[in-house]
Amino acid sequence: MSSASVKELVQVVAALPRELQEQVLEYLREYVADLQDEQQWEASFSQTQSALGAAARRAKQERALGKSMTMDFERFFC
Repeated sequence: MSSASVKELVQVVAALPRELQEQVLEYLREYVADLQDEQQWEASFSQTQSALGAAARRAKQERALGKSMTMDFERFFC
């Protein structure tokens, strides 16, 4: 974010009553935390994408060769 953008944000928030400033600050903290979580998820996913693709190909091959079995969801999730 450019210095001009930060200055503009500060001016906009500073023009609000104190109570609203606190609400905006809390909202921005949560919003930024969400953005950071999303960035971490995307970085993690991009690092494991090739391994996930390889696992999917292996699973398809095993299924085609009859080496797989239907999952008993009731056994694992109930």
